[in-house]
Amino acid sequence: MFRTSLILALIVGASTVHADVTPRYAKQIQQWRAQRVKALTAPYGWLSLVGLPWLQHGVNTVGSAADNDVVIASAPAHLGRVDWKTDGSVEVHLAAGTKARILGTHRRSATLLDDSHAHPTTVRFGTTEFYLKAQNGRKALRVKDSTAKTRTHFSGLDYFPINPSLRIVAHWIAFKPQHQIRMANEIGGIDTYPVPGKAVFHYQGHTYSLEPVIETPGEKQYFLVFSDATSGKQTYGAARFLYIDPPRKGSDKVVIDFNKAYNPPCAFTPYATCNLAPPENRLPFRVTAGELTYKGPSD
Repeated sequence: MFRTSLILALIVGASTVHADVTPRYAKQIQQWRAQRVKALTAPYGWLSLVGLPWLQHGVNTVGSAADNDVVIASAPAHLGRVDWKTDGSVEVHLAAGTKARILGTHRRSATLLDDSHAHPTTVRFGTTEFYLKAQNGRKALRVKDSTAKTRTHFSGLDYFPINPSLRIVAHWIAFKPQHQIRMANEIGGIDTYPVPGKAVFHYQGHTYSLEPVIETPGEKQYFLVFSDATSGKQTYGAARFLYIDPPRKGSDKVVIDFNKAYNPPCAFTPYATCNLAPPENRLPFRVTAGELTYKGPSD
């Protein structure tokens, strides 16, 4: 009961709804927000991210002692080593006697699958875990701690009022073949994604388009990184994120529901590597729906 009440308190915040919002639609958005908060506040959700040490080629010793190549304060003094091999693979080798677990087992070594896989290889010790992050030819350990202050002092999310006029049915123009789009990220790199098409819509007498991407092969939804005239003012400056469903078979329509626009992980932690909105997805009008700027953890 307490958990349910807490989630409702976190998702409602100062949010209200427009007078023309139907109870059914309001409930749908509130349920979506509840799931958003549940994922964000999970023990090893984005709020638990506490580090992103980059690896060097070859051997990287890991532990809390200062003589390690990678220092993790909550780790044993000498946890072991992570080897970035010449063939591009990365292996972890745990020191004898450590109580750390690899994928929940007491194995002493393993090849690390990175976060491009559905289930990257996790190494956990106490309340902390890490897995391999690969981006722009670089590799790092994404370190999470379920007791991180960003998680334990999470202050909740704030929203624009639910706005049904910003649930937009757009015309879908498929790209055959798919285009490619380049998106800068917050660590100074460039990520390239396939673009299956563009969504064209009319709003307040003007025509606009947005180009979602396929974030990972086989993903059932399209991923949209966009900014608008509220960015850096009422909403996170770099971008907001949004998922949309592909058009149904035989249809040329997609729904862009900006009431489900949310802040990227970089709004909550300095250790994320989020994409910035590409020029194709920078809207000149105010998208007054979805999440507002996060006010930061409570004291």
